[in-house]
Amino acid sequence: MSELKKDKKKVLGEVFDDERIKSFFQYPAPDGMDPDFHLLEKAYRGMREENFATFVQFFVERGHNLNAPGPDGKTFLQTIKDHRLADEYIAALKQAGAE
Repeated sequence: MSELKKDKKKVLGEVFDDERIKSFFQYPAPDGMDPDFHLLEKAYRGMREENFATFVQFFVERGHNLNAPGPDGKTFLQTIKDHRLADEYIAALKQAGAE
């Protein structure tokens, strides 16, 4: 496991207000990746469960596709369904209509 450099601080308890959550919509997708899948992945990797659930609400309100395919053709829900600590993320996606 890599160690943090001494000049880097680990951020714990970062506040995610609505504006911070909405800032995740600014991440451009790499070439060849569906932009909606990319946004879901960035939010999943960067947010706690409760913040991710709020992000998913904003995501749907903005007309994004919860079932966008990833590079392997799977939806984001299909991609994380076997992740050990993803239960709350999966619940948020399913509640919003992801398949």
